[in-house]
Amino acid sequence: MRTAVTRLLGIQHPVLLAPMGGVSGGQLARAVSNAGGLGLIGAGYGDADWLAQEMTHCRDCRFGVGFITWALDAKPALLEQVLAQSPAAIMFSFGDCAAYIPRVHEAGALAICQVQTLSDARRAAETGADLIVAQGTEGGGHGAIRSTFSLVPAVVDAVAPVPVVAAGGVADGRGLAAALMLGASGVLVGTRLYASDEALGLPAAKQAIVHHGGDQTLRTRVFDIVRGYDWGHYTGRVIDNGFTRDWHTREAALAESVDSERRRYQEAVARGDAETAVLFAGEAIDLIDEIEPAAEIVNRIVTQADAALEWKPG
Repeated sequence: MRTAVTRLLGIQHPVLLAPMGGVSGGQLARAVSNAGGLGLIGAGYGDADWLAQEMTHCRDCRFGVGFITWALDAKPALLEQVLAQSPAAIMFSFGDCAAYIPRVHEAGALAICQVQTLSDARRAAETGADLIVAQGTEGGGHGAIRSTFSLVPAVVDAVAPVPVVAAGGVADGRGLAAALMLGASGVLVGTRLYASDEALGLPAAKQAIVHHGGDQTLRTRVFDIVRGYDWGHYTGRVIDNGFTRDWHTREAALAESVDSERRRYQEAVARGDAETAVLFAGEAIDLIDEIEPAAEIVNRIVTQADAALEWKPG
């Protein structure tokens, strides 16, 4: 399946791994790249030693690294550390990446910018982004309020001829086919690849993805409050659990008792308690019913999309 994205990135399939912090490590990125997509390691909040270790898994394949832009602002040396490993692309999300794009290009890599609004999409195009990811609110993890179905074609029109990738709610080939019909040139897949053999993260989180549905997700700030992260106006889509039932809509009370709750939260994460730990996941978990190798997931998405694009209503 050839698109503007496959030509730009030099890959076989228009499927990119979302750089999920603590989930998209080197082994998962490698598996996606070897299956014909592009694997992006998630740099998360910026652990240099962890990032160095994960990149060793990708020495003989095309890969990229995704940064939370405001976290990179606090640790800019991480960009040089990554560029020294010759990645194919660097992805930026949640912040103004204009200052970083020239250095990425100088190093011979492509700059991917994820956006949640039309104004941010235009800004990314103006500052030299090679590829723009339009992220809808259906996606797991942090995001904003626009839906994928309406945001993607609007971004496509606004930033042409810069190619666009759709993100948020894509878990099978129907999602890829729909994204292509909306004018995107590929998809960024997160939650579906979280439920893969190679993904990092809590085993209980993978099981929760398999056994819950989209109706059991919500956008909330409570996990950012308890972990001490300031995400501004962005919220995180998570699977509803005991912690959200205790604190969602009671954010002020959580902030007042955050010291004791943080200790309790950290202890729960250490023992793998899925009723307390954050379980980032998107609405498309209805479509996920087993944990599989990443290559099988990528290949099935592409095969299903090919079939969907050939189907004619009758």
